[in-house]
Formats: sequence, structure tokens, C-alpha cells
Amino acid sequence: MSRRSNALAERLEQGARALADFASALTDAQWQTRGPRDRRKIGVVVHHVASMYPLEIQLAQTLAGGNPVAGVAWDAVHEINAAHAREHDAVTKAAALDLLRRNSAAAAAAIRALSDEELDRAAPVSLNADAPLTCQFVLEDHAVRHSYHHLAAIRVALQPGPE
Repeated sequence: MSRRSNALAERLEQGARALADFASALTDAQWQTRGPRDRRKIGVVVHHVASMYPLEIQLAQTLAGGNPVAGVAWDAVHEINAAHAREHDAVTKAAALDLLRRNSAAAAAAIRALSDEELDRAAPVSLNADAPLTCQFVLEDHAVRHSYHHLAAIRVALQPGPE
């Protein structure tokens, strides 16, 4: 295991742990609260983060192998997210947190398996206008950042509105 891959994995684990710790303390009403932008329930968003780790790792591993990420468009991502929200609208806190723990652990293990050479490999990424991006950048921008991004949005959604 390289020092860099271990550091990336630790950042992913820290973000997943922060999301899990915050989510585990939510009331049932908070779990059902909808976010202001895309109207997904907070519980659905926690489950979404957990369920996206395998796909995000797969994309990074594609780049690590020196292959481009092709045929993946933001419209498809939005469709996947909308379908996920419909399918998991009633997700329980226990189920979402269990999936978050399992998938974040598997993602961290996959990251730790990457060498520095693999982290540095770059190839075109269709999600980013076919810009040649490194495996490390894609990990940081997706799998590592994902829990931090949604935790911040959840905190905003739960703030009391103006009186």
C-alpha cells in the first residue's frame, strides 16, 4: 500500500464516518426531511452516498488501468439518482447506515490497493468533457468528496428557516 493511497482511503473513511455519525443521531422526522434543491429525503441521500461508492471506485479503477471513462454523461447520472430516490424512498436508517459502513470500507480497501503509478494514470473522462484526468483526481472528486458534499447539504437542509 502506498502512502498516498492510504491517505486517500483515510479521507474517504473520515467523511463516511462523519456522515454516519451525523445521520445516526437524526430523528425520524429529520430522516424524512427533504432537501431544498433536489427534494430527496435525507435518508435517501445517505443511502445514495453509500450506494454510489462501488460505481465511483469502478470509474477510478478504469482510469487506474489506463482506460478512458466513456459513455457516462451527467444526464444519465441524474436519471440514476432519480431512480434511486424512487426505489429507496422508504429506506430505514439502519439499512442506510449499514450499507454506508460496508461500502465505504470496501471503497477504502480498493483505494489502498492502488499504487502511486495507478493513481497518476490519466485518461479522458466523459463526465468532464473528455478531459484527461488522473485516477487520484477522480477519486478525490467523487468517492472521497461525496460524503462531505452531502453532509454539508444535509446540515443546511436541517437548519431552521427564518421566522
